[in-house]
Amino acid sequence: MTENEVKKSIDQATIEMLEKATSENVSTVFDRAESMKPCPIGADGACCKNCAMGPCRIPLAKNKEETPEEHAKRVGVCGATAETITARNFVRMIAAGAAAHSDHGRRVVEAFKLMAEGKAEDFEIKDEQKLLKLALDLGVEIGERSNQEIALDIASICEKEFGRQEGEILFGRLAPIKRQEIWRKLGAYPRGVDREIVELMHRTHMGVDQDYKNLMLQGSRAALADGWGGSMIATEIQDCMFGTPAPVLSEINLGVLEEDQVNVIIHGHEPALAEMLASVSQEPEILEYAKSKGANGVNLAGMCCTANEILMRHGVPIAGNYLQQELAIITGALDAMVVDVQCIMQGIQEVATCFHTKIITTDERAMITGSTYMHFDEYHARESARAIIKAAIDNFPNRRENVKIPEVKSPVIAGFSHETINYLLGGLFRASYRPLNDNIINGRIRGLAGVVGCNNARTTHDGAHIAMIKELLKNDVLVLSTGCGAMAAAKAGLMVPEAAKEFCGPGLAEVCETVGIPPVLHLGSCVDNSRILIAATAVVKDGGLGDDISDLPAAGAAPEWMSEKAISIGQYFVSSGVYTVFGTTFPTGNSREFTDYLFNGMEELYGGKWDFEPDPIKAAQKMIAHIDKKRAELGIDKARERVLYDMEMRRELDKV
Repeated sequence: MTENEVKKSIDQATIEMLEKATSENVSTVFDRAESMKPCPIGADGACCKNCAMGPCRIPLAKNKEETPEEHAKRVGVCGATAETITARNFVRMIAAGAAAHSDHGRRVVEAFKLMAEGKAEDFEIKDEQKLLKLALDLGVEIGERSNQEIALDIASICEKEFGRQEGEILFGRLAPIKRQEIWRKLGAYPRGVDREIVELMHRTHMGVDQDYKNLMLQGSRAALADGWGGSMIATEIQDCMFGTPAPVLSEINLGVLEEDQVNVIIHGHEPALAEMLASVSQEPEILEYAKSKGANGVNLAGMCCTANEILMRHGVPIAGNYLQQELAIITGALDAMVVDVQCIMQGIQEVATCFHTKIITTDERAMITGSTYMHFDEYHARESARAIIKAAIDNFPNRRENVKIPEVKSPVIAGFSHETINYLLGGLFRASYRPLNDNIINGRIRGLAGVVGCNNARTTHDGAHIAMIKELLKNDVLVLSTGCGAMAAAKAGLMVPEAAKEFCGPGLAEVCETVGIPPVLHLGSCVDNSRILIAATAVVKDGGLGDDISDLPAAGAAPEWMSEKAISIGQYFVSSGVYTVFGTTFPTGNSREFTDYLFNGMEELYGGKWDFEPDPIKAAQKMIAHIDKKRAELGIDKARERVLYDMEMRRELDKV
């Protein structure tokens, strides 16, 4: 093991596979990141290529006070300033991220509608209570109607939400009343996500919106239309159709692969395909077919956010997070990697040519040159899934001798939906966030932190996530996590109840032990960040901690972010009132004025703001400082024990 490899990752399985890749002369994302340095102009958001007079590169201002001559050198050919260029680039990232999440939501609604119409018979309603609750939220009549009739009305409403041309998104009603009032006052309450993204892209076209504050207003609308619209729709409909997650025990890391079985990894983000693969992979005829090819079974594992979806609902093990997708192939034991959309590296196909692995694409929106395309037909979902599994089985005999599976895996308990947290805290008949609120008020729990997001090959894989989370835990901050950040925590052993005693401060440890929960709660995939919004709103509504999300002793972070989706997520949390700190890099460094607006000015408007800190310990300390500030504003900065008054004590009170 070289010093360089240690710096690439803190995960032992990853380090072992990097050693194998080096010995077999296979290039990975880690190698490419090392050899290709990022453009310093582009990294600071200061390159504009929105018209053919560019690209225009804007150098960083040397001083805050510029002469006219210095300023003239810091504008584009059209005269666009660094503030305008940087803001345009930033909100274009929001637009792309919101589009990715919301197109995910749209595809889920389409499958839901086919199911309701009886055209996709392999899907069904798995959570009737969630369906009925959603119907009440959307004003759909229940009465004596069938689930299919109710589902069809819900599907119709949700379809229209994406293209809503005027008014306010319906799911925004789930936010605290005060938060909705802020959005209305600022003109930030979004219409349909499609409308907001199109307008945002228009505004960033050459010669349109040239005021960074106005650009960010539309950026907030698009981001909110993602978080409280497209993403929330995706999560709610998925729960109805595939089941609302509940705590489940499983395993994570490359060690979940099996040498004597057909290994199939499902990688991507939309769970319909994964649901079917999980269902058919253990059918008797499929297992018999696998045995006919010399295998002892079929082992399905997840990668990236699809992994989180099927982990939460079926306990399917996770092979790894974003930066491990090529490494799963390098084990030599992977017979097929089945992908749909988002976060899929084109590099997996090149790596696969060095092994026997078959890369199978399944979605017409996401082809990879050189891969095998097998269309996933939602009208015949089970049949499509069987064909894919059989293709993987057929590839099993083609394995070569260079198989090495790291003996590294960790237990994980996942599936903490909003409904599950509510139940665990209060029980079946008294489900409530009251015990959580009480323990925040009395100081056992200092506050809440959402640590989410991607991996980034330009920083140590999983390192920032784990350093930040451990710093928060020892300071009694309960952590909610999604996406690749959740997987990092699971691999580090932080998603089992036993972790509380080892890593938490005394107050948080006591609460986790009493309730029987891990100190880091796995809430799902990146689209499921909407669950955190709902959970935060539930805390507000239960009382005692202010009347808006911005009042809560809470903070958010994405210490290893890399995708445009992360920027959209960050912006909808900021616009919802959350202090949000990112690590690795921040794409506005060229513009002091615009960056100051994001880091300070937005707080005056929304109650939430951006921050940037690449050191995860310092970032965690900033989050803790913000939590303490909110505790002081609420008047709960001093720990207070709840006292149960007996009758004599009550009589003494009456005398006062």
